Amino acid sequence: MNYHRLPLHKSLNIESKYTTEQLVEVTNMLIKKSNTLHSKLSKNDTIKIDLPFSKNEIFKMTSIGYDNLKIHFPHFKYCPKSIKTSIYSYPLTYMGFSGYLNPFTNEAQVDGLIPIYKFPTTSAHEIAHQLGYAAENEANFIGFMATINHDNMYFKYAGYTFSLRFCLNEIYRRDEALYETIVETVNPGILKNYKEVRDFWDAHQNPAEPFFKGFYSNFLKANKQDKGMQSYNYVVALLVNYFDSTNL
Repeated sequence: MNYHRLPLHKSLNIESKYTTEQLVEVTNMLIKKSNTLHSKLSKNDTIKIDLPFSKNEIFKMTSIGYDNLKIHFPHFKYCPKSIKTSIYSYPLTYMGFSGYLNPFTNEAQVDGLIPIYKFPTTSAHEIAHQLGYAAENEANFIGFMATINHDNMYFKYAGYTFSLRFCLNEIYRRDEALYETIVETVNPGILKNYKEVRDFWDAHQNPAEPFFKGFYSNFLKANKQDKGMQSYNYVVALLVNYFDSTNL
């Protein structure tokens, strides 16, 4: 039923379309935010950021971002709280997924094997599903909002770089030359965090992964997400229009 709820862009009163110029403007803002946070967390712009928290600490801390977020968006109140590491982390990894919502217990489950850098945004993403936001792009957007509204700089860094990666990918899809110019302005340490995640998934690729992703993609298409697995990437429209509406 949650797949058929009012789209988030309508409930937040933001547009669903955007131009390349708007995309570039928001991407440059995200680069500035991400670079600034990276510089505060590391003395060298070439070093990737390692979060100094355990997985259970991150689970407990994630709700703080939602507590801050609900001040402006009361419908994002996180209750009841239930999130944990999945006991199926190994098969989940080889299927190519970072987490899921248990449909029987409504518990958020996170793949315990993914790089710790991804834990804040993945946890926040799965909590968004708990709150009833089934669409993947909406869960990505809400997860981003919960992390950038966190009090902790490591969470903010995870959130801003998470959204930046989606925007950079979209620029690359539209204009490779423009992407090459813009990515030069990103701190190398941030790119190393991206590489850390890519290397993790590359190391776990297997012949069965496309089957599982194809199955889930068809499930999404059957539930009003016409782009299937590509629905995750459509968070860019929400990001660009949200920041455009707040005048960056």
